Amino acid sequence: MVISERKIFQVVRSTRMLTKLIGFVLGMSVCRAVQDGSPWPVREFRGAWIATVANIDWPSSHSLTTDQQKNELTSLLDRLQSQNFNAIVLQVRTSGDALYNSSFEPWSYYLTGRQGRAPSPYYDPLEFTVQEAHKRNMEVHAWFNPYRARSGSNSTSGLAPNHMANRFPRYTYAYGSNLWMDPGAKVVQDFILSVFRDVVTRYDIDGLHMDDYFYPYPVSGVAFPDSHTYSAYVSGGGRLSLADWRRDSVNTLVHGLYSLVKSIKPHVKVGISPFGIWKPGHPHTIHGLSSFDSLYADSKKWLELGWVDYLSPQLYWEIDPPQQSYPALLDWWLQQNKMNRHLYTGNYASAIVVKSWPVNELVRQVQLSRDRRDQLSLGNVFFSAKTFSHNTHGIGDTFKSGEYSTPALQPEMTWLTAPAPSSPQNVRASADFKLYWSSDSSHTVRSWAVYALRADVWELVHVLNRDTMEVGVQGGYYAVRGVNRLGKESDAVTVHVDDIYVGVVGK
Repeated sequence: MVISERKIFQVVRSTRMLTKLIGFVLGMSVCRAVQDGSPWPVREFRGAWIATVANIDWPSSHSLTTDQQKNELTSLLDRLQSQNFNAIVLQVRTSGDALYNSSFEPWSYYLTGRQGRAPSPYYDPLEFTVQEAHKRNMEVHAWFNPYRARSGSNSTSGLAPNHMANRFPRYTYAYGSNLWMDPGAKVVQDFILSVFRDVVTRYDIDGLHMDDYFYPYPVSGVAFPDSHTYSAYVSGGGRLSLADWRRDSVNTLVHGLYSLVKSIKPHVKVGISPFGIWKPGHPHTIHGLSSFDSLYADSKKWLELGWVDYLSPQLYWEIDPPQQSYPALLDWWLQQNKMNRHLYTGNYASAIVVKSWPVNELVRQVQLSRDRRDQLSLGNVFFSAKTFSHNTHGIGDTFKSGEYSTPALQPEMTWLTAPAPSSPQNVRASADFKLYWSSDSSHTVRSWAVYALRADVWELVHVLNRDTMEVGVQGGYYAVRGVNRLGKESDAVTVHVDDIYVGVVGK
């Protein structure tokens, strides 16, 4: 215990202080306390897609050295962390390849410049990303393209011997400018599930993610060449139409993926980001491509039946035009959410470059998403990460000074389970206005949440990684809570700090 002329440590016992804090100490929800008096939610998914195909976001070139790749990635994560993002969606399988050490599929061309060649000096990009992102309190969702076999070329030349196009040549098709696997072939489905199983088993990821590519986007006048697979289905007694059979094939993979992940690690989140229009006319003002009829993706069904933990429909349109209205589509998707899953809308940040959108369009879209929090619209995912990491047109600064000016915890998925976090132990304050606590020995804590009481509202001021056990503070009331990997918080330990004394209030 340290005693000075102006600061002494003592347990605070005044009736006024205890009355002010008793609701918090007895376990009142911090999230509720803050959101009642604050425009910014304490819980919100703030994600960015990190696209690796064609070196869109990372690595910026397939010729970078290992150290350059690592430095580029950590710099990207640093920038996103500084802007209060709390999740990344990293593309680890662009087209039957792997940006991780896989016994099933070859190393990605976008990583080393030659498919099948490992990084040298060796490192595992997914393992490295998980470690670095978790240090920054960011979830890692591993993003997979299930059926695309090659992007930008419909030739098998140059593909590694163990690439799925060479494993299953009977079910590999040139379609438009890409190679595509047959989603209706059971051997293809089973292989893709084995890839998912491998990653979920070996890596400490927080989520597994698929995007909008199921059957390929249609090429005008060109039929997808799966007639022999469908004919075999019919010959075996199948009675579904071609369109229904294709949708059933995709449904089989989606449901199989969800069941598989939950059988291995129930805490790992499963998310899909489908094309934003299910069918034209749903809602009635909407026009455009039908993902139900063209991509054979019945994403409405996946949400209705709870085959995902979150859905991120790609609402890549502006707010006002009625043909593809952002709020109209968002409201429609929320109305389909019978299982009370989370919606984290996909937003087209790159449109400030490719479509000359004003940055304020995206700000308004986030505001509209937040207006619907009570309907489980609980966050946003931006395509793509480099728009924020490069601060294009000042978008990073705009969000950091506005919508993302304070940190946020992940929305808690109450239907998932993980060990409850331990409360912080030995919380204490020093004479130089720092809070300290002991490390977590239970291994249940992913992060520490630090709150400050401001104008009778508890505000989240810091989210610290599990290995950080100190933080600088000013005078006032503070609370520290442990947070587990699913965002569940422990009971709070509260502390009062001012110029006269620093003391533990309660636990």
